Amino acid sequence: MSKLPRRLPLIALIATLFAAPAFAERTAVTAARLVDVEAGKLRTNAVVVVDGERIVEVRDDGQVPADAKRIDLGDVTFVPGLIDCHVHIAGQSGEFYTNMFRRSAIDRAVFAHVYAKRTLDAGFTTVRNLGSDEFIDVALRNAIDRGDIPGPRIVASGVAIGATGGHADDGTGFSPYLRIEGFSGIADGVDAIRAKVRNDVKYGADVIKFMASAGVLSEEESVGEPQYSQEEMNALVDEAHRWHRKVAAHAHGTEAIKMATKAGVDSIEHGSFLDEEAIKLMKQHGTWLVADVYNDDYILSEFARMNYPASMIEKERKVGRTQRESFRAAVKAGVKIAYGTDAGVYPHGWNAKQFAKMVEWGQTPMQAIQAATVNAATLLGRSDKVGAIKAGLYADLVAVPGNPLEAIGTMEKVGFVMKGGKVEKNEKTAP
Repeated sequence: MSKLPRRLPLIALIATLFAAPAFAERTAVTAARLVDVEAGKLRTNAVVVVDGERIVEVRDDGQVPADAKRIDLGDVTFVPGLIDCHVHIAGQSGEFYTNMFRRSAIDRAVFAHVYAKRTLDAGFTTVRNLGSDEFIDVALRNAIDRGDIPGPRIVASGVAIGATGGHADDGTGFSPYLRIEGFSGIADGVDAIRAKVRNDVKYGADVIKFMASAGVLSEEESVGEPQYSQEEMNALVDEAHRWHRKVAAHAHGTEAIKMATKAGVDSIEHGSFLDEEAIKLMKQHGTWLVADVYNDDYILSEFARMNYPASMIEKERKVGRTQRESFRAAVKAGVKIAYGTDAGVYPHGWNAKQFAKMVEWGQTPMQAIQAATVNAATLLGRSDKVGAIKAGLYADLVAVPGNPLEAIGTMEKVGFVMKGGKVEKNEKTAP
């Protein structure tokens, strides 16, 4: 009779021991203050207890559990890991013709991990990437999730969808003999649009981005006219929701905003020309506004130097001030606001510069921080994972000096970043 059966219990025991997860020491991170974004208040003597990648306890008595290693950050304020709902992490503005004609998607892919690290170091532990050449954002997301490289969690859109000659069509304004190779999001008509949605989902998109209107940094004459019919927008949203994907609509112009909202999009990006009817529709439909109210400053100060066409810069002059006034009206009316910067138009890592503009144009410091945390998590459908400092969520934790509710500019001075329980940045202990 074989002796193998007698060895099975020992083999099973050895396998169990090797399969058991290594013991992870609990950590207690302490600070003077903590912004409770769900309650909308400031807490003191903050202690955040982390076990593995999750928060297990939040205290405000300054007491550290006996079994936890302490990381004391002193006179700083904790905020949840920040969320930017509109970035372009696979690229960054530079000299216009160099970017357009001398660099390819391969060049952009080579630099994408650098932009991801800069974003993480700025305190943004989650981002939604809205539009990427060659599905670079999907590949970057996967590499970060595997732990191959550091970076924020990425909600990826893949290739943005748009009409022929519209904001997603890189060939607009150039010779008809110029060919731009690669994956394209150009689609016209209901059937073609549905197919593009399915293609994005097929290759890994978490969210669908489309161009409801014209835009600034492209060659169309208009800055905000609708570029799809109501029927086309309806079909796109229906198809995306059929595949359980939310929809972000690039929409500057008033009519395009209304059409996209009626179609059932989850968020309006930019929202530059809101009127009372558009605001009313957004409130009725529960549509989020993601308005990039900082980058007007950067475009008007830097893009001429980078040789962007004068027509684009002139379009920005028409948009910038009006967009900020629209943002203020939306805040006053109670439209749901989530934080989104369009980072990539300006340098990655500068994402927090928008906080001050949001406060300047109508939000309180608490509201601005909530827009980049609990509100953004709700828009992304990830409130069970990120967006607040509470037990059960990922241990995504950021520390800034002083009190950001009194000086919102401190949000640009992130000194400590923890993502999923791992310390990614700690200037206090850096050599």
